[in-house]
Amino acid sequence: MRFIGLALISSAVVLGACGGGEQKQAAPATPAATPPAPAAAAPAGPVTAGTPAPISGKTVEIKMIGDATGYRFDPANVTINAGDALKFVVVGGGPHNVAFDPAQFQDPAVRTQLDANFGADKMAELSSSLKMNPGDAITISFGGIKPGVYQFNCTPHLAMNMKGTVTVK
Repeated sequence: MRFIGLALISSAVVLGACGGGEQKQAAPATPAATPPAPAAAAPAGPVTAGTPAPISGKTVEIKMIGDATGYRFDPANVTINAGDALKFVVVGGGPHNVAFDPAQFQDPAVRTQLDANFGADKMAELSSSLKMNPGDAITISFGGIKPGVYQFNCTPHLAMNMKGTVTVK
């Protein structure tokens, strides 16, 4: 009984010491006697997003499929013109998304424009949000995109080889 009483008192003291108390205001900072050092150059980081380019051509539909035969885009390889769009539609096996590896872009302007073309469906740089349900879709404009071959993938199923390419003429 004596031990329980001592434990209760000790607990109360510990909790009291951890509790609130007055907070003192910090003293105002005094100006530095020496001028601040010049700022270092900003590290290379993500390219900032631009303005989404409108779709000025056709829209090509690509199915996002996950079933007993595997995870895939159908068709996995498409050829379009600049200004066309790709509409990725979930058929099954979600969640799916569409992502491009930023490292594949030699021209930062193309990277910036494609990133902007994800519009409101963007989750991260060059990556759409996840889509779960059949019929959910992601439409990406290729307006303002220079000719070239661009590889895309589904991030959750990349290890299962869910990849594709778009060739822009």
